[in-house]
Amino acid sequence: MKRLLLILNPCSGKKRANRALAEIVSIFNRGGYDVTVYTTAARGDATQVAASRCREFDCVVCAGGDGTFNEVVSGVYAAGSDTPIGYIPAGSTNDFASSMNLSRNLLQAARDIVEGEPRTLDLGSFNGRCFSYVASFGAFTRASYATSQSVKNALGHLAYVLGGIKELPSIRSRHVRFLLDHETVLEDDYIFGAISNSTSVAGILTLSPEIVDMNDGVFELLLVRKPQSLMELSDCVLALTTQDYHTPMLTFTSASHLEIDAPADMDWTLDGEQAKGQAHCVAENLHNAVKVIVNPATDPSAAE
Repeated sequence: MKRLLLILNPCSGKKRANRALAEIVSIFNRGGYDVTVYTTAARGDATQVAASRCREFDCVVCAGGDGTFNEVVSGVYAAGSDTPIGYIPAGSTNDFASSMNLSRNLLQAARDIVEGEPRTLDLGSFNGRCFSYVASFGAFTRASYATSQSVKNALGHLAYVLGGIKELPSIRSRHVRFLLDHETVLEDDYIFGAISNSTSVAGILTLSPEIVDMNDGVFELLLVRKPQSLMELSDCVLALTTQDYHTPMLTFTSASHLEIDAPADMDWTLDGEQAKGQAHCVAENLHNAVKVIVNPATDPSAAE
């Protein structure tokens, strides 16, 4: 019998995974897995247990939100292991799960892991810290880590939207310089920026699946300049909602290596968790870094 380590965050989302735990374990048992359950108690627990124990198992499964998934992925990558990772998305927004087209139904997600196959994916490194789908700054990003877990549990995705709206009056631009792949320089005053490997950012902004390949060795970089008029603001909103980035208000490009000079007090968000700013930051694509289990029937890359 194969061995499976299930890492559960009991505080994620509306605690749905807690209530479904027995059924989830049963699905894995019937699928031929002997299941060991580890329940996290503090931030960093998932990384520690994934790093120290992933080699003992045929599969490591995360049941939680994107932050918990980030910890699990970081642990497996730090261990230098190719142990496949399964994800049961039980958080409030689940951006990564949306990009991978993973089921939001917890029991179906478990069945998809049993029936699925490993798919190799890129990770990101931001000043040495892993992120699975996005490193962002500016408008709306603070809402993802400043909103309390109890509010997220009560309001779900609405919590992020409300947090962003509350932040609008205080939004300010920051002067940031990007050096892309050691040759291209972008420098301006921006109100938002995202270095992503995902089709969904903060549950608010979306990128077309046709232009996002989660294993192509590069990030997508989206930068939003500070609007100087209501017309520019309108152009910016229209471009983001229609996913048509051909406007002077936006820069949309790709790169595998980014060096960033920014105000040291400008905090970042990595997969929904706060990361303290630095005057000089480096983001690097870690190509073919991890294996994530997906169901071929729902994997958007299966047809490629």
